[in-house]
Amino acid sequence: MSNGAYNSIEHRATVNAMNERISFATFFNPKLQAKVGPAKSLLMNTGNQPIYKTLVMEQYLKEFFLNKLNGKTFLEKMKIEDEAHET
Repeated sequence: MSNGAYNSIEHRATVNAMNERISFATFFNPKLQAKVGPAKSLLMNTGNQPIYKTLVMEQYLKEFFLNKLNGKTFLEKMKIEDEAHET
């Protein structure tokens, strides 16, 4: 979403020997028809070209779960390698 302007932080948790810790994984996704990619407002403010693809959420999920990464992260696979790309 940030087109590489912001890095995600590492998840950290503090262990407490006196109390149990319970974690719940939650996921929030846009509807399957929504476009996901670099935020247009960040691109306009900086004048940068997108370096990541924009996909419909359904296609993003398909590629995420079916893609053979061959040692790459999915984020690397989402990079636009061709200069002649569409947004």
